[in-house]
Amino acid sequence: MPKRWKNRTQSKIQKKPIIITLLSICFMMLGLPMLIVLPFENDPPVSYTDESASVPTNQKVEAKSLESAFSVEVFRSKENTTEDVPVEEYVTRVVASEMPSEFEMEALKAQALAARTYIVRFLISDTDSKLPNGADVTDTVEHQVYKSDEELRTAWGQEYHNKMEKIKTAVSQTQGQIITYNDAPITPAFFSTSNGYTENAEKYWENELPYLKSVESPWDESESPKFYDQKIFTKQQVNEKLGIALGSASPEIKLKRTKSQRVEEMVIESESFSGREVREKLGLQSSDFTVTERNDHFVFTTKGYGHGVGMSQYGANGMAKEGKSYNEIISYYYKGAEVATVDQAAPKLVAKGS
Repeated sequence: MPKRWKNRTQSKIQKKPIIITLLSICFMMLGLPMLIVLPFENDPPVSYTDESASVPTNQKVEAKSLESAFSVEVFRSKENTTEDVPVEEYVTRVVASEMPSEFEMEALKAQALAARTYIVRFLISDTDSKLPNGADVTDTVEHQVYKSDEELRTAWGQEYHNKMEKIKTAVSQTQGQIITYNDAPITPAFFSTSNGYTENAEKYWENELPYLKSVESPWDESESPKFYDQKIFTKQQVNEKLGIALGSASPEIKLKRTKSQRVEEMVIESESFSGREVREKLGLQSSDFTVTERNDHFVFTTKGYGHGVGMSQYGANGMAKEGKSYNEIISYYYKGAEVATVDQAAPKLVAKGS
C-alpha cells in the first residue's frame, strides 16, 4: 500500500469515532424528544377549564368542599319528578338556561353569582316548600329556569361542548361566591333588557330594597335584539284582556311614568291599571310602552324586555365588552352589595350539607 494511501486511511479511521460521537449527540438532541412526543401527539389538549391548570392546590381543595357542601332538589315540571343536583352543577345549568352562552365571560360570571345567590337565599328562607316530593324549587321562571344536561345537549347540538366549557369556566372561577347586603344574601333580581334604565324595586313590586335602585343602563339599545317590540290588539281583545268595556268612540288614554320612564299607571276612560298589570295582562315585553289607536286597533310599542329590576343581562354584557369585571357589574346593578362566600353568609346551609 502506498504510504500516502496508508496515511489517508489512518486519518479516516481516526475521524470515524468523532463522526459517530457527533451523530450520537445529534440523535440525543433531536431524535429522542421526537420519540417522547410522538406517542402522545393525538391526545386531546388540556381544557382551559381544567382546575389543575388554573387553580392552586389549596384553592382546589376548598372548591371541592363547596361543591359537595349541599345539593338542590329540583322539581322537573314536565317529567313530574325531582332531581337531586349538587349546587355548583345546578348553578351551571341555570346559567346555561338563563343567559346566552355567547355573552362575555365576565357577564356569565355575574350571572353565576346571581343564580347561586338566588338558590342560597331561597334555601335559608323560612318558606316551607309546597312542591311535590320535597323539592326545593321548580325548573321554570317561577324560580330559575333549569335544563338538564340532556336537554342542553339537544338544544345546542354540536356546539354543546364549547358552550358548556365556557359556562363551566364562569361558574368554577366564581365557585362558592354570592352577593350580600349587610352580610345577608340579597334578592338578586335580573332581567333581559332595560329601556335605558333599571327600575326601583318598589315601583314594580311592593317592597323597597336598598340595593335594587334605578341606574342608567345605556348598553342595552345597541346590544339587545329585544330592545324594541310592538303588539297590536283589536278593541275587543283589549276589552277582554283588561276586563273593560270600551265603546265605539276612541278612548282617552293617559300614562303616568316613573323616573325610569316605565308606565306607573295607565288610565283608559275611567279604568286605572298599573304598568305591571297592563304588561302582564297583554303579554307585553316591558312596562315601558306607548299606545296608539289605528282603525279600532291598539298598537303597543315597548322598550326593553323584562320587569326591569336589578341586573340587566344585556347591560352586563355591554359592560363586560368595555372591560368591566364581574365584581364591577355586580356593584353597579346592585347598589351597596358585596361579593362574599356561601360559608360566610350561610354557614348553617353549608354545615347541613356536610
